[in-house]
Amino acid sequence: MKALFVSNDRALFNKESDVRARMRAYAAAIGELHIVCATDHFGTEEDGPLTLHGVLVPRLLRANVLAGKTRELIQKFGIEIVSAQDPFEHGWAAMKGVEGTTAKLHIQVHTDFLSPWFLRSGNWRSPEVSPPFLNRIRRHLADQVLPRAHGIRVVSNRVKESLTKRYGNRIKVPTVIPIGAGTELPPAVPLPPHSFSFALITVGRLEPEKCIEDILYALARAGYEYQTVGLVIVGDGSERGRLERIVKRLGLTERVLFAGWQEGKAWGMMRSAQAYIQASAYEGYGRTLIEAALAGIPIITTDVGIVGDVLVGYEDILSAPVGDPAALATHIKGLVNDHQARKTFTMNAEMKAKEHLAGIGSLPARIADDLAHTLTYG
Repeated sequence: MKALFVSNDRALFNKESDVRARMRAYAAAIGELHIVCATDHFGTEEDGPLTLHGVLVPRLLRANVLAGKTRELIQKFGIEIVSAQDPFEHGWAAMKGVEGTTAKLHIQVHTDFLSPWFLRSGNWRSPEVSPPFLNRIRRHLADQVLPRAHGIRVVSNRVKESLTKRYGNRIKVPTVIPIGAGTELPPAVPLPPHSFSFALITVGRLEPEKCIEDILYALARAGYEYQTVGLVIVGDGSERGRLERIVKRLGLTERVLFAGWQEGKAWGMMRSAQAYIQASAYEGYGRTLIEAALAGIPIITTDVGIVGDVLVGYEDILSAPVGDPAALATHIKGLVNDHQARKTFTMNAEMKAKEHLAGIGSLPARIADDLAHTLTYG
């Protein structure tokens, strides 16, 4: 089978990156895999059955250029199926690229873009959440792309249910293939120097949808009674400057550490914390929840992604509504106070995460099978 992925993950061009290793495995299972990606690396790079095609193009022209490049690669290499990493700009490029060819269109959906929080710009509980206006355009693009796809892969039952509710029989039945997570637990990595007696950790991109400010407000609420509870933020992004200003405004300078990106260390750092906390407005899957469960620490999270499906609130984790810092603060205080609850949640979540990963099987083989199945559609 000859497949082409339309991607925007620049880490593909780092031979030592996890995503490069993952794509090598996909290529071996598929037979021949090409990936076209808008990046700073212009040109073609071969890596066994994997071939990368870098396209250097301004952002405003990206979708059109990717569509043209996709059509060119289909014709040059006899590509049978094109899979886009999202149903938005890359999905549109893939859709336009396959027009007039015999190649099939396959769309991957990694985020819960039908969550009301994908468009919502704040409420009384979380007034500073401000998703980008671009999200409205992206949902409009998805409405055009998904009904034309010959196959759709989603990463969780939550996303499948949301697509089925919106599109019904106008789309092919989505296939649920979760995101893979490592099973070999890394050694513990010390947290940056701090004076916390109870260290919370959160890991991820510092972008609006991650709602890190809700964790800060929750920490401030809990801090009235628990002055030695602190937070380590692992990650970086466009929100960092604003979050640093919120930290100062709330008087949390001594209780919040911005650790930045920690390539290859974030999972190990979880093992050195007392609890993991996440306040995302929406998630397609939520791999860090699986990693936190395997790291052996209790989890506080909003009701997103695999919550309720893989990890159940008040059985395996403590879950809270999106945009509710007060609920997060209550959960923080509960974990600090209740050693037995921490132990029970940790044990249950670890067991559920291991069962979930065991049920995934070979991710490259499942991806290849899904693409092969898509080829059977007329």
